Order: sequence, then C-alpha cells, then structure tokens
Amino acid sequence: MAIKLGPNQYGKAEVRLVTVTRAGDVHHLKDLTVSTALRGDLAKTHLTGDNSDVVATDTQKNTVYAFAKESPVGEIEDFGLRLARHFVGRFGQITGARITIDEHAWDRIAVGGRPHDHAFSRSSEEKRTTVVTVENDRAWVVSGLRDLVVLKSTGSEFHGFPRDEYTTLAETDDRILATAVTAQWRYQGSGIDWRKSFAEIRRILLETFATKHSLSLQQTLYAMGEAVLEARGEVAEIRLSMPNKHHFVVDLSPFGLTNDNEVFHAADRPYGLIEGTVLRDDAEDPGPAWR
Repeated sequence: MAIKLGPNQYGKAEVRLVTVTRAGDVHHLKDLTVSTALRGDLAKTHLTGDNSDVVATDTQKNTVYAFAKESPVGEIEDFGLRLARHFVGRFGQITGARITIDEHAWDRIAVGGRPHDHAFSRSSEEKRTTVVTVENDRAWVVSGLRDLVVLKSTGSEFHGFPRDEYTTLAETDDRILATAVTAQWRYQGSGIDWRKSFAEIRRILLETFATKHSLSLQQTLYAMGEAVLEARGEVAEIRLSMPNKHHFVVDLSPFGLTNDNEVFHAADRPYGLIEGTVLRDDAEDPGPAWR
C-alpha cells in the first residue's frame, strides 16, 4: 500500500480590514473579513518540513493590508482578483490562490434628516460575500450574500407530506415562512459591473420570496434561483441554503382564548435546512474553483 499527499492548501484566515477613504469632510467606510488560501508545489513542507516554498501566512496578511493602502479596495470581487493574481504571479511555486471576502454593511446615521458625513450604524448581520479563485491564468468569481433574514406572515402552505407512526406535524394552508438566506452565484463572462449585479440579484431574491405563493420552502428556493438565472445572463448557476425558521402557533385554549394565526412561538432550533442549486444546462463545470 502506498501513501501519498493529497490536495492541500494553506493561508491566513479572517484578516479583519477596515479602510476609511476621505473625500473632504465625507468619509467612506469599508469593513471586510479577508481569508487567503494558496495551492501549488508544497509537498516538501508536508513531507520533510522544508519551508523554502512556503509563503508565510503572516506575509499573506500583510499583503492584504498593503494592497488596501496602495489602491482603493473598490468592489470586493476586484480586490479579491488583485490579491489572487498577485500571489500566483509573484511566487512560481504557487499555482492557485483562493480569496474569500465578507463585506460588513454600515449605514450612515441620519442627523436632522440627512446622512452624517462620518458616523455609521449597523442595522443587520447580513454580509455581501465573494470567493475568487485564480488557477494559473484562469479566474473564477463566486459572489453572494449571507444572513439575509426574511419573513412573510402568510402566503405559505405545507401539506401532502407522508405520514407514519412518528409524524406529529399538522398540515397547514397558512403559516409564517421565515429563513436566513445564504446565496452563492457563479459568474460567467467578463466586464461585469459587480455592484449593479449584486444589487439586482439581491432585489430579485427578495421580490421572489415575497411574491411566490409557497407550497414548500423547496419550491420557494427553486423559484428564487430560477428568477435570478432568467434575469441575469452573467450568472451561470446559483446555490441557496435556507434554514426554515419555524414559527409555531401557540395553543391558547387552556386560557379560554382562540389563536387565529396571531400568536406564535419562534423556535431557533432544531430547524429544517433546505439547500439546492439552480443552474443553466450549458453551464461550464469549473471543477475545484466552485467546490
């Protein structure tokens, strides 16, 4: 039996980066969490401890900060591409780089009805995300969002499922549907306006969730992904992960009260987790860049 080294990568995880760009009295804030991962001819360090080909993770961290200073961060996709191409182009033994970026949103505080120049608040934990992979001279961009919490108080049903001796869930034709959307979409083509594309995809996801009469969260997931692909030609495929944030009608009959879908218990766990991919049938398989 032979033993050999399999696929491997290494990098610096969760580098916290905040930049302030000053345009006179008006400041612009970028708040990012950046992770780097490098791949290539790295067998020596695993097999013998020879570190001559290892670009230290501390160097990777410092590169993130230096690049943020040398030119504006801009869109997270562009920043990720600059970093990935630097590592692959600068070090001959590095053949691939994956840059993962979360962008944390801040809103300007309103003072007297006007947005303040340099004071901000965070209204939710939603994050804009991107994963950029460069392998030799090829690049793939997978962008998305995480922790987009949504709820509709009607327009959702769930019934017709199998029943056995362990089934206690009652069927319903009117329920609260709530979830925290994680979405990742893989881009195809070039010359993409990242900011506009993100804003439009987010809008489509929200509008479809709101307007699609749901017979299951699975049906809603597919409808959301389908709507994105129909409207946005730059997207090859989209993956969605949507936990079912259950809201159970409270039994108020012991107190002599009726409850016509007005009072609910919001349960945080356990929860159903619905996941799926919606893709074009002619979408190219990018291999490890997507997986």
